[in-house]
Amino acid sequence: MGAENFFVPVQPAGNLLLPVNMPTLDAPEDRRRKFKYCGKDASLRRQQRMAVSLELRKAKKDEQTLKRRNITSFCLDTPEKPAKGVAVSLNLGEIIKGVNSSDPVLCFQATQTARKMLSQEKNPPLKLVIEAGLIPRMVEFLKSSLYPCLQFEAAWALTNIASGTSEQTRAVVEGGAIQPLIELLSSSNVAVCEQAVWALGNIAGDGPEFRDSVISNNAIPHLLALISPTLPTPSLRTVGNIVTGTDEQTQVAIDAGVLNVLPQLLQHNKPSIQKEAAWALSNVAAGPRHHIQQLLAYDVLPPLVAVLKNGEFKVQKEAVWMVANFATGATMDQLIQLVHSGVLEPLVNLLTAPDVKIVLIILDVISCILQAAEKLSEKESLCLLIEELGGIDRIEALQLHENRQIGRAALNIIEKHFGEEEDESLTLLSQVLDQDYEFIDCECLAKK
Repeated sequence: MGAENFFVPVQPAGNLLLPVNMPTLDAPEDRRRKFKYCGKDASLRRQQRMAVSLELRKAKKDEQTLKRRNITSFCLDTPEKPAKGVAVSLNLGEIIKGVNSSDPVLCFQATQTARKMLSQEKNPPLKLVIEAGLIPRMVEFLKSSLYPCLQFEAAWALTNIASGTSEQTRAVVEGGAIQPLIELLSSSNVAVCEQAVWALGNIAGDGPEFRDSVISNNAIPHLLALISPTLPTPSLRTVGNIVTGTDEQTQVAIDAGVLNVLPQLLQHNKPSIQKEAAWALSNVAAGPRHHIQQLLAYDVLPPLVAVLKNGEFKVQKEAVWMVANFATGATMDQLIQLVHSGVLEPLVNLLTAPDVKIVLIILDVISCILQAAEKLSEKESLCLLIEELGGIDRIEALQLHENRQIGRAALNIIEKHFGEEEDESLTLLSQVLDQDYEFIDCECLAKK
């Protein structure tokens, strides 16, 4: 079969007033870092496939949870203005009494104080609040549509509790929070709606059981309705949480229409939204081949190549992860479509990036594609293409990179795929790079 049919790429195509001082909709980075966007599970099949140097796009624990929000502004859209001289700071006993009061003003003050305690950066009293039995009452406050500020404070407090351990998240779920939080996604108060999204994201990010609960309560269509016009960043993150789950959970999200939205958001004018969309799509690409085929059916490759070429580096990094997940699980035909999309040119250009991990991933992707081309007896044409793109020069230069993993990976590609005789200096370089180095072979498409 001719190279033109396989590895020579073609160019891609291209009424309620908001309370005063409520938080802005663009969540700051420190707030998003503690958002539970990563499920603690993954299917065994994914783990085996990504146990090569291309791991699933899931972050470390300190990046998994939404940082507890520590804004302390007082909401003026209360049921009534607090009486002069009433203390806003309360101890735990007073909070318990206030939360269980029939007076909405006292309920608001107590809930707000509890939320402030739960927003502490160090040692927030999550366990004390749970043991005090406050969660069911806060869940009731979520239903208080006459008092959006009370709904907001309750949702915020529950968000912070759900950012804790799995047992603490379970307390929120077993307190009945999921359904009223989903109902708040239709709130006309945007700040209340946003806080409900964050809370659901922390719940869905804890693991498959709670992710299933969020899905089974029909949250996905509500979240997708919010992504474009209203709350793209938190809604995207919560949808991303869902597609980090099992293949079945990801399929539910696909069936609900997530791929109608995410590829378009790769072209959004805000890099932060592009990044979230790429992250969510990379989790879909980490799934089985029929999920990869659905990505192709929704024409995800042209916008992916566009952000690899022209996006901000933080977006490009997520896009590289998506390519890696795609390439590692693709069929031959799917991999051919990836190459035809023009993805090699921006990948080669990113070999000069300052991020060691990203360079290693790109080298692995290139190695996988070369192995597949070799199996199809198309390696010569692909090597010629890589040379025309300046890839051989860049890979050769990486042999002398200060990072030994990069040097060894580059050397392996040159030795295995570009067929030059080893000279004495190359042998010496190989011996140096072999010292104290562990390299994991790419278990790639050539073996399939």
